[in-house]
Amino acid sequence: MSPRGVATPDVSERLFAAAERVVVRDGPGALTSRAVTTEAGCAKGLLHAHFAGLDAFVAELCLDRFARTATKARALSERVGQDTVAANLEAVALALFDSGGPAISGLAMTRPAATARVREALAGGAPGFDTIQEAIADYVAAERELGRVPASVDPPSVALAVVGAAHHLLMTTWPGAPDPRASVVRLVGALVEA
Repeated sequence: MSPRGVATPDVSERLFAAAERVVVRDGPGALTSRAVTTEAGCAKGLLHAHFAGLDAFVAELCLDRFARTATKARALSERVGQDTVAANLEAVALALFDSGGPAISGLAMTRPAATARVREALAGGAPGFDTIQEAIADYVAAERELGRVPASVDPPSVALAVVGAAHHLLMTTWPGAPDPRASVVRLVGALVEA
């Protein structure tokens, strides 16, 4: 455990990773500020020193994970013409399931105040599913221009299907349920390979 008065490096990420482990292992109901700080091996008050309570912490965790996936989606523009279209799209879609994605989504749904904070941040421009969807549509359009995707493919529809399916699977998968990744891979292949 970190002693009192000693700076904890990367505190947000350390707490976020600890929260993910708690939720994946023990379920959303087990998440408390004490469970997070114990799992992180840091002072009990650290979470409240950096966040305005557990709901704010959960909201920031969700927003951070959305932002990471949005960054990965935006990087698709650098992948145009490289690897396979399906592999590039799969990497982005599957990133939503990294770090306990379904468990974290379930956690947000059990905390209405956190959900409200996430919605407010997204409405204010924080990157989320819309950002990911736009980046996927742009990427598919660029690949279509290169002839790597059939001309009949509609990029906005592919993006909506990928993001919508990922969202559905995040909201309907729980710890211990079958892994949804295989469904995402099949969907992406069906959408871009003719």
